[in-house]
Amino acid sequence: MPMTPGTSRRHRDFAIIDPYVRRNARIQMPSTRDDAARTRRAVWLRPEDASRQLIPDVMRQAHQELSIRTRRRGLMEFTDEVNRWVEQQSIRTGLLTLFCRHTSASLLIQENAAPAVRSDLEAFFERIAPEDPSLYEHDDEGADDMPAHLRTALTQVQLSIPVIEGRLALGTWQGVYLFEHRHRPHERKVVLHLMGDS
Repeated sequence: MPMTPGTSRRHRDFAIIDPYVRRNARIQMPSTRDDAARTRRAVWLRPEDASRQLIPDVMRQAHQELSIRTRRRGLMEFTDEVNRWVEQQSIRTGLLTLFCRHTSASLLIQENAAPAVRSDLEAFFERIAPEDPSLYEHDDEGADDMPAHLRTALTQVQLSIPVIEGRLALGTWQGVYLFEHRHRPHERKVVLHLMGDS
């Protein structure tokens, strides 16, 4: 194939228009085997020319910080708040990441139907990380301080949930929970980051 001026042999299968395009272009590749048979090269496109007709799946991102006020130690569901935010982003398919910005609270996906599940979970963590001052050195903020850190370490501060048809792909009985590990009320921050296409 004839070489475009400024095109190296390494890139001879591409139509490279100019250095600006080399730095800022998106590639339109053949989408099917038939297209590949008819088209032997990719086309470099300026970003402003990358319309939805040319590149149908444009990756988008959105983020938000939620404030959740807790009243006491225990599990607090906030699935509805997350779903409402996801629906507002017009991203149909993607992945949602939730991140709790604390060391004495965590995130869980758990059953949201039977309240006994939540009370049993809370009782279990009280047994494995009890408020016994004789067990810990760290007690800067009271007897529940170090047990709260242990309970966070045993759970998680980050969740990843698929988004399908603009909604969280949770099971029928699954809910998203903040697990507060301190007795007194707190305002907890959870960051939401959604990546996908519309």
